[in-house]
Amino acid sequence: MKKKSIFIIALASISLFSCKDFLDVKPTNSIDSGETITTVADAKVMTNGLLRSLVTTSYYGRNFMIYGDAKGGDATIVSQGRGLDALYVFNHSVTNNNYSGFWADGYNAILQANNIIQSIDDIVANGSTLDFNTYKGQALTLRALVHFDLVRLYGKTYTDDPASFGVPIVTEKLKHDARLLRNSVTDVYKQILEDLKDAEALLPKTKTNGYVNYYANKAIQARVYLTMGDFTNAFAAAEEVINSKVYSLYSNSEWVSSWAAQFGKESIFEIAIAKDQGDLGSGSLGFYYLKSKQNNALGNFTASDYYVNRLGEDADDVRWGVITEDELERKAAVYKYVGGISQPFKGDGKDVFTAVNIKVIRLSEIYLIAAEAALKKAGPDAAKAATYLNEIRKRSPNLVAATAATVTEDMILNEKSKELYGEGQRYWDMIRNNKTITFNDEHVGVSLQHRQKTINRSFYKTILPIPQVEIDANPELEKQQNSGY
Repeated sequence: MKKKSIFIIALASISLFSCKDFLDVKPTNSIDSGETITTVADAKVMTNGLLRSLVTTSYYGRNFMIYGDAKGGDATIVSQGRGLDALYVFNHSVTNNNYSGFWADGYNAILQANNIIQSIDDIVANGSTLDFNTYKGQALTLRALVHFDLVRLYGKTYTDDPASFGVPIVTEKLKHDARLLRNSVTDVYKQILEDLKDAEALLPKTKTNGYVNYYANKAIQARVYLTMGDFTNAFAAAEEVINSKVYSLYSNSEWVSSWAAQFGKESIFEIAIAKDQGDLGSGSLGFYYLKSKQNNALGNFTASDYYVNRLGEDADDVRWGVITEDELERKAAVYKYVGGISQPFKGDGKDVFTAVNIKVIRLSEIYLIAAEAALKKAGPDAAKAATYLNEIRKRSPNLVAATAATVTEDMILNEKSKELYGEGQRYWDMIRNNKTITFNDEHVGVSLQHRQKTINRSFYKTILPIPQVEIDANPELEKQQNSGY
């Protein structure tokens, strides 16, 4: 089905569809798009709808998570034509394989967030004394997160060219004749940080399974500041999350089994997917990483030799526990998102593995952000960088611990690759640091025509084209199309 443009969505004024509450709340009836919030219960239902909109197959439910590994060199394909291989081979144009779902689903989520924020502001302005703070804080935080994702997909990374085109900033419900143009990368990041800061004081500091809390907001800030090269603020935000002790790292004995559980002690922000309520079936993230023919899977993606060799620095690394043999007879099929390698797959405790919750941010990432930021911030602290790195590096028990004298950026980035494969982070780390990405093309059965074996961020296809459907809706966007397309 053809994706609707942001402007067609605006014309329809955001469909806040019915959501049987998939976050342990009593199911409610739908709220019509013409209605607004009147009670705290309404705000909760709308927030649930917003969260659900993030876990479509076009967004966090699959494509966005695969994007970071397929384009970052940690994943590879065995053959083209199995599905989403265009992400790996960079076969993108304005009209074909443009993955317009990122834009459409992202802005749909932003429009839902705006409806929540404006509705709450209106009811408070009219004298309501009800406490809507947590829901406004979540909407602001999620609006920031989606803008952050979109500006990375469609704009140059902040450390490359912050004055270049980013994406349209949308902070209010759009009128039917809205024709927004792209703001600069700088302005988009300014809005992202403004939303995150505005949300801070509104959010609880307790663990809130399936929802955004104060520390999820801070974790997103750490990720944003790191992407901007603002290592001082990235370090401060990451340390605040770590020092809160609200979350704790899995021990080596716990790590493998953590993938068969919901809302574990490392999950800072995890979006719930419930059986029969958004279960993604054969379109799920986990299904796309199954080896060929297992559970009727196509074998869409498998780990690259580079990833396998990196993890192979220690045969006793606990992370081998979620890896099994792929169709190439390599131990390279990573089964995090089916709950591990044991069969029958139960996912994270549900009786269908295709309804596994999506882990957006885990504490282990925050430790590695703290490590990199400590090493690079004004007044570097190599000792702290080594300390935070070693907390994750100990998952490879036979490797020598890093010290203040030996810790490097590459050590931290490699550890992040080992820990977060399948969670969509590698590409963004490589691009923001202007690293060369090398692809494991030796296993692909056909020639590649759309990129070289190695690329860096100077390659124009490292950012996506503005989809033709958006240009059709707003012809002025054609003047702002990304170079090369």
